[in-house]
Amino acid sequence: MRIQHMLAFLIALCFSSLVNADTPSSGKHLFILSGQSNMAGLRPAESFTPTVEKTFGKEHVIVVHDAHGGQPIRRWYKKWKPSSGQPPKSTGDLYDRLMNKVNAAIKDQELASVSFFWMQGEKDARERHGDVYGESLLGLYQQLSDDLGRDDINFVIGRLSDFDLGNKRYPDWTKIREIQVQVAKDHPRGAWVDTDDLNDGLNRGGKEIKNDLHYSAEGYVTFGKRLADEATKLIKSK
Repeated sequence: MRIQHMLAFLIALCFSSLVNADTPSSGKHLFILSGQSNMAGLRPAESFTPTVEKTFGKEHVIVVHDAHGGQPIRRWYKKWKPSSGQPPKSTGDLYDRLMNKVNAAIKDQELASVSFFWMQGEKDARERHGDVYGESLLGLYQQLSDDLGRDDINFVIGRLSDFDLGNKRYPDWTKIREIQVQVAKDHPRGAWVDTDDLNDGLNRGGKEIKNDLHYSAEGYVTFGKRLADEATKLIKSK
């Protein structure tokens, strides 16, 4: 009987080790979500946060969400320059706001991983800044890496939807879509999320939308889940 008890104990111990192999017992996973309106419309508590908490445990998760609708990437990237003409006098103010939240959230915390989520580009597409968008996107990532003192930040990009594939209202729409995918593919810790099916249905106001600039109520829920799933893959693959 004692041998049976010992075997049962050893089996339980091994099983416990396997279950917890992907979830460190110490250190927290930091998830930073930023960008313009479609990131602002995301409500992390609907699907994103529950998904990462289920995977890593509530006690191991820190989620920082800060976004602002209708804003160009220069509001985050401090070294932004246009392809021609003089750079603006002020850049990076929304990045500073974001980092104030991040620094407060991680104070005295040990971090097991950091993941950065970016859903933006509509404004730059409209203002025809596609030629400098890729450089700006990589520059923003490096800016965050430098400020956090890490070279292992995961980078998940939400690709612009199918809202203006004809580039009629937003001249650089498809150009920025392509840049977002290419940056994600080339980056060693990059991934991108498809949003083409998220802008149909009922919006949060109950209005029927089709190929809208913004997502449906259900679309935002799906968006959050997709972001969380891509980050999980990146965290577990390293």
